Amino acid sequence: MSRTTETSAAPPMLDPRTAPYAALGLRVALGVVFVAHALLKLLVFTLPGTVEFFAAHGFPGWTAYPVFLAELVGGLALVAGVYARWVALALVPVMAGALTVHWPNGWSFTAAEGGWEYVAFLTAALLVQAALGDGAFALRPGRRRSA
Repeated sequence: MSRTTETSAAPPMLDPRTAPYAALGLRVALGVVFVAHALLKLLVFTLPGTVEFFAAHGFPGWTAYPVFLAELVGGLALVAGVYARWVALALVPVMAGALTVHWPNGWSFTAAEGGWEYVAFLTAALLVQAALGDGAFALRPGRRRSA
């Protein structure tokens, strides 16, 4: 048997029938999480309270506003599938900032003040989303390469 035949008989690493739906599932889940976090800042902690929290953790207080907007607009864009790759990458610095807050608290998010496991997982999920692309049912799917 030739090497070409053996290679072509191997199963694909990703199932092209389900991969777009997996990307969709990840994209929507991430989007919902980011919208929920933005609404938490707005409706529960309030934006002035979030400003105080940021300042207490060494960030300029005003940065609470762009973080709120990034989470809200970015989350909605992910849910809708608008530039999902770029939005996911744009949210990574937001998570890097959150990581600096949670890092001293240890690994487990159940630790006092919350550990860094959840933040690290969201960062990894954003990077995976950026690698996967928009997925199924995106309003503005990324460019497709022509074969």
